[in-house]
Amino acid sequence: MNHLVLVDEALSRSVIGAFYEVYNTLRYGFVETVYVNALVQELGTRGHRVAREVTVRVMYKGQPIAIQRLDIVVGDRLVVEVKSTFDLHKASLRQLRSYLQATRYEVGLLLHFGPEARFHRLVCRHDEPDAGDRPDPADAVDPRETQ
Repeated sequence: MNHLVLVDEALSRSVIGAFYEVYNTLRYGFVETVYVNALVQELGTRGHRVAREVTVRVMYKGQPIAIQRLDIVVGDRLVVEVKSTFDLHKASLRQLRSYLQATRYEVGLLLHFGPEARFHRLVCRHDEPDAGDRPDPADAVDPRETQ
């Protein structure tokens, strides 16, 4: 029997575990910022490096065309998008997919702190030829540059 190896499996499992810890402690009903703050704290206690509101350039044919803010980046490898709405809008997954496609990050988690805790994991491999157009995560924009 072959075991499927997931990209950043251990990191994904840890972040999902932190998500459930926060959800089980706070339950449903808070605004997104409350969950983000708690999640950042929980991830820190689990030994992860966490960056909030990471700003990245969106590129088009090698030229920067926009600046986008990512809710959380864990370990310089995994993008986390947090939602705390009653219903998860269909556009939320598209938003996370766009973040992954516009950067060199390959793994993203959409964490929904709704009436029921739910998560979605997306992987966007960048081995395709046009991957050179994507900004490197290490090339994040200093938020002070956008003001």
